[in-house]
Amino acid sequence: MKKVFALLMAFAVMAQTFAAVSVTVPPKKASEVFIPIGNTGQKISVEALSQIKVKEFEQITGRDMKFADKVTFKMAQRELRKNISPDGTINSKKLNKVLAKVDGTTGFHIGGFALGFLLGLIGVLIAYLLKDEKKSNRVKWAWIGLGVVVVLVLLTSL
Repeated sequence: MKKVFALLMAFAVMAQTFAAVSVTVPPKKASEVFIPIGNTGQKISVEALSQIKVKEFEQITGRDMKFADKVTFKMAQRELRKNISPDGTINSKKLNKVLAKVDGTTGFHIGGFALGFLLGLIGVLIAYLLKDEKKSNRVKWAWIGLGVVVVLVLLTSL
């Protein structure tokens, strides 16, 4: 019973370390960050979005904007242009964090979780072997998935 309690405490400490990690996102070029627009799945760069005309935006999204929507869009464009430096990098920490979540480099990664949950330690190893910009997020969620399986096995064995 002492071993089970020690193991549960270790998992509790590990879960706290995941929550305590702060995210520092390096500045990105506005021309290299793409966000989805409309229902068609088209993507546009943040730089192009800050400079696009209202009519062009309506054509891309496939919907007509009312006067209030057009005014709001223009104000958002002005604010977006303020957050882009003359060299093309995004200088707002808040905007960088939001755009990082759109990229999938942070937040829940279902593939990584499924690897750890369904395949166990082999899934974690597979997560380490796959190489792309989402690797660190996938590896983190593979470990969390493996941890969930271990906790469930321990709870069912009691």
